[in-house]
Amino acid sequence: MSSTSRCPLTAFLWVIILCMIGGCTPLSLYERSVSLPQQQWKSDHVPVFDFTLGDTTASYNVSLIFRHRDRYHYNNIWLRISVTDPQTKTYTFDTDLLLGTNESGWLGTGMDDIYEHRISLQKELLAKGISFRQAGTYRFSIEQLMREDPLEEVMNIGIRVEKKP
Repeated sequence: MSSTSRCPLTAFLWVIILCMIGGCTPLSLYERSVSLPQQQWKSDHVPVFDFTLGDTTASYNVSLIFRHRDRYHYNNIWLRISVTDPQTKTYTFDTDLLLGTNESGWLGTGMDDIYEHRISLQKELLAKGISFRQAGTYRFSIEQLMREDPLEEVMNIGIRVEKKP
């Protein structure tokens, strides 16, 4: 076999390998988090996340990203989440998200004294009838409702939106 006939075969194999690698990772449509100054989340600081959807035939998973230090004082967090759709209709819900238990510790992934949680918001979104069936820009705003103000040892808050496989 000459070297010129091996080149297309090699290129074909690389395309197959890249497709296999790309097929193993979920397509992340949107992920953004914001750092909180001095690792304190003041109740009047309401992060806002805007993202645009074009494919209204797909279903999406939406997760909250919450990063905190081990010294965070609670095993949960109360949040008020508002979602504004492209037609400017706003849906708001309060939720209590579990971050850890006394028996098993923090439920998120950790490195040293930093823990990150990716918590699905699907149940809450479905209960409010939010289905992402309109093309356009969606806005999420997240407000902390904890008694401690500012809420100490919170590093980042964010949203992740990805197509369901």
